[in-house]
Amino acid sequence: MQGKNKVLFRYLDKEIATVIKKKQSCLILGPRQVGKTTLVDFCLRKEKNVLRFPLQNPSVRIDLESDPGLLIKTIEAEKIKPIVFIDEAQKIPEIFDAVQYLIDNKKAQFILTGSSARKLRKAGVNLLPGRVRHFYLDPFLWGEAGLIKENYIDSFKIKNVNKNKIYSFEEALIYGSLPRIITEPESERKSLLRSYSEIYLEEEIRAEALSRKIGAFSRFLELAALESGTSPNFSKLSWQSGVSQPAIKEFYNILEDTLVAKRVDPFLKNARKRIMSSSRYYFFDLGVRNALARLPLEKKMINAQKGILFEHAVMLEIVRRTRALNKNYKINYWRTRAGAEVDCVIDMGAKVIPIEIKASKNISLSKIKGLKSFLNDYKNIAGHGYVITMGERKEKIADNITAIPWFCL
Repeated sequence: MQGKNKVLFRYLDKEIATVIKKKQSCLILGPRQVGKTTLVDFCLRKEKNVLRFPLQNPSVRIDLESDPGLLIKTIEAEKIKPIVFIDEAQKIPEIFDAVQYLIDNKKAQFILTGSSARKLRKAGVNLLPGRVRHFYLDPFLWGEAGLIKENYIDSFKIKNVNKNKIYSFEEALIYGSLPRIITEPESERKSLLRSYSEIYLEEEIRAEALSRKIGAFSRFLELAALESGTSPNFSKLSWQSGVSQPAIKEFYNILEDTLVAKRVDPFLKNARKRIMSSSRYYFFDLGVRNALARLPLEKKMINAQKGILFEHAVMLEIVRRTRALNKNYKINYWRTRAGAEVDCVIDMGAKVIPIEIKASKNISLSKIKGLKSFLNDYKNIAGHGYVITMGERKEKIADNITAIPWFCL
């Protein structure tokens, strides 16, 4: 993607370039404004026979909505098999039938993007299994911002794709890491993040036919952003927002389906103790979360919410890196009814990696009793635990526990 003065690389660049070279098709999902269009344009910059259908353009969308078969007619009129780029494909779910026909008949190669799995699912779209490769684009990872200094956990090794640091960790805690936020001057970031919530409400929620509930949803959105990273109390949120508990549950489904929130389920494998069974939700980007929660987008906010922001940042990086590495890991948390807790459990199948997240620089065993308890209870599948800190150096805390700075993850 383009920065102010240079190209900023993404982990997906090579993957999409390979898809194009092999004449395959793909679907790239991701929240709004994570750079899907820019990524595809960058990968298609040297290709000549490209047809573009930007469905966010009302005139293009209206033409195809009135006649989805127009896509087939247009492509069949081409003398050379084209590469077809359909941006925001979820806006016309019916178009996937035409795409399937054209792929099956080898008439075109497709790159599709989308920001709402909900609309596709509601329309019964099968997302073309076996016909297209599926990818997911997140906001910038630490390695895309040039922030990684070392990889200490072998299963999570990843290299910086942009050699020079283009953004600071402190900025990411306040403003998040959407591409435009990273590349725009700091003076513009607040207004950009404020407008994101307005665009999200206007475009996504009205598209879900929730116009009558938009006031209630707006109140819920602020409360849910404040609760991001926790197991939400539906009863409390219902009372605070003035809507029913079933509506609160449906609102969370909307956040998840429109890719704004990531659900993290509890780790329940071989549980010997009574485990908390409710899910946690993390907003996909810290800047968006902070703006929706109406928090002051200033450096003083880090001191006021240091622990919350740091845990959120590390959890998002783990989720994003799992996708970037094409790993089929499950990301969970662990909490017993007695209060023992581990912030993150990476379930790799036969083995798990428990991770505690502490915004402190110095860690003592007394502060990580939950991690010790987990390692004892799951010693057959968890050989070593980690504490991710805001410190500057690695430290062995126990034979099976190591503290590492966030930039060594």
